[in-house]
Amino acid sequence: MKADLDHLMAARDLQAIFIPCTEHTNPVLHYLTGVHASRGIAIKQRGRPVLLVINPMEMDDALKAGIETYSIYDLGWNDLRKEAAGVNERAEAGLWRNCIQRFAIPPGKIGVYGAGDLNTYLEFPRLMAALLPDYTFVGEVGTTLFDEACITKDPSELAQIKKVAAATNAVWAETWDFIAGHRAEQETVVNADGTPLTIGAVKRFVRRALLDRDLEDTGMIFAQGRDGGIPHSRGDDKAPLKLGQAIVFDLFPRQPGGYYHDSTRTWCIGYAPPEVQAAYDDVLGAFTVAVSAYAEPGQPVHTMQDAVLDFLESRGHATIRSKPGTQEGLVHDLGHGFGLNIHERPLISHLQKRDQFQAGNVLTIEPGVYYPERGFGIRLEDAFYIDDSGALVALTDFHKQLVIPLRD
Repeated sequence: MKADLDHLMAARDLQAIFIPCTEHTNPVLHYLTGVHASRGIAIKQRGRPVLLVINPMEMDDALKAGIETYSIYDLGWNDLRKEAAGVNERAEAGLWRNCIQRFAIPPGKIGVYGAGDLNTYLEFPRLMAALLPDYTFVGEVGTTLFDEACITKDPSELAQIKKVAAATNAVWAETWDFIAGHRAEQETVVNADGTPLTIGAVKRFVRRALLDRDLEDTGMIFAQGRDGGIPHSRGDDKAPLKLGQAIVFDLFPRQPGGYYHDSTRTWCIGYAPPEVQAAYDDVLGAFTVAVSAYAEPGQPVHTMQDAVLDFLESRGHATIRSKPGTQEGLVHDLGHGFGLNIHERPLISHLQKRDQFQAGNVLTIEPGVYYPERGFGIRLEDAFYIDDSGALVALTDFHKQLVIPLRD
């Protein structure tokens, strides 16, 4: 949680954290401040609150949030740009130097996090070494400071995630009803005027429904038939919806620049072929096994996937444990944490032994089986959190019926 940041900084011997403010979506900046800023820097010194040095055009939101905030011009931005002959990246290096001096950051290691252009920030260590030889600017690989902090969510974060979940659940119901309100002609779902209802039209409906709830689509999957057998296929927008074809619908919207929800359903319109129904029943069984495998905080996370692998293998499906690299059966890990990023720790994997379930985890459970050459894939996914009592609580409450009956 955010309350762990000073401890995590001390463990890395960091005097401060610097987060460049850029025009990129920047989950780390949002995590620390909740503010959007396109120019400047967020600074977190160990043992002190975060402060912002940003474009004056963007200061109002930061001040309303109660964050100590300065204009970049308070730190000499005008002169820095003149000295840099208009090259903003060189002026930004001077801004970092001026911030270190103004805010009396002790010499030592400064961790750099966030999002920006690689070409710029690959060059920054050289620029800063010339300006500030007593400071070392460092990054991280593997599990970063923010990866560790985000494993658990505090109550304010969980409130935002619940809000996104409730809105997403409403979009699930609205989309089901939208499709069910159509009719079929010769195995094709059609509109009132007889034209085919396409995957692209359904996606546009979903995007409008999300927008009505102040959410944004981040690349939903709506993949029919063989495409659904390829887990990350987004689907063919021009394809008409067909009766009896399995549709993998993975919806992972977020607040603009903010928190996500992540859930998946598999649908067949009108009817489900016997082999699709059998595979669906196995995935639904695997989902039930996964939820039942959770016991309490402190339990190794991998035990949940172990239970699902045992179940699916007993049902005759290949898995990434029984056949590493398989493109049929269960081809991915069981689930993952999420928050300001769509993939965070913990990772529910039989190969990852380090994570344990903790109160404050927010995570997905998403078993699936995929058979592209047989023309279908199946995935079911709900989001959950672990509450203060240690209970696993569902965030996704939309039903798991397979067949959408057409009403006309």
